[in-house]
Amino acid sequence: MTQQSPARLAGLDETQCETFRRDGFLHPVDVMPETEAKALRAQIEALEARKHGRLSGLTRAKPHLLLPYLWDVVHDARILDKVSSLLGPDIICIGSSVIDKPARSDGYVAWHQDATFWGLTENQGATAWLALSDVTSGSGAMQAIPGTHARQLRHLDTADDKNMLGAREAVDSQPDLGRAVWLMLKPGQMSLHHPLVLHGSGPNASDDRRLGFVIRYTSAQVRQEGGSATLVRGRNLAQVPLEVRPEAEMDPAALKRHADIIRQAANVIRTAKARHLAETAAGKDQLQ
Repeated sequence: MTQQSPARLAGLDETQCETFRRDGFLHPVDVMPETEAKALRAQIEALEARKHGRLSGLTRAKPHLLLPYLWDVVHDARILDKVSSLLGPDIICIGSSVIDKPARSDGYVAWHQDATFWGLTENQGATAWLALSDVTSGSGAMQAIPGTHARQLRHLDTADDKNMLGAREAVDSQPDLGRAVWLMLKPGQMSLHHPLVLHGSGPNASDDRRLGFVIRYTSAQVRQEGGSATLVRGRNLAQVPLEVRPEAEMDPAALKRHADIIRQAANVIRTAKARHLAETAAGKDQLQ
């Protein structure tokens, strides 16, 4: 029998890959010891203490461009080996987020498909949702509906400030909640989900914050017109503008680059949102 290479052993097995392809998500996937995940949480909370409160909305977007330890997580082989099983050897990160639901808070995430306003040339991706706290039904864990990643659905703007999504979007139909699956995680575990799988999450009714670090990976063949990306493995096949590692935590040069990148990303979302809503208003049967 031919012995598998260590790199392949660190990836997903065929059953896991088939589950992702069929359902549009996979969980739980072990990434790191719980103690290591709690240490990452402690680093984030130490920064918050120095900043006298929760991270700002801007800092929570693409924080790996401001915090070297999150840059390292985005490049962590324990994550990338598994993502490579789904996307191949050439991978970029188009975004990351620190997603925080404070204890006993009423923020929620409406049912949606991630890629709706991303402006991608192709929906070849996998989002890694790494838990830094216990993620339970009581703390507002994500739910996903299997098999809903086959096509783009219509979305609308909820204009609801409690909806934590950046564009306040929601799918313009009632999901079949009877089929929804809880994606509950322990610190150090992650879920993986497809850019088009329908998912959402409720408020955090627990006594602890629900904290996660979320990394949005795509095949390096994909472009996000007007956006930049971090090359994490292999070749920059689509020749997208590449981001660089921060010199130090919240370094002034990194802060300046980050501000420009977030402005560009906001424009990408605005453009994609306007196009989607115009197509929806026109009653197009096939959304792009």
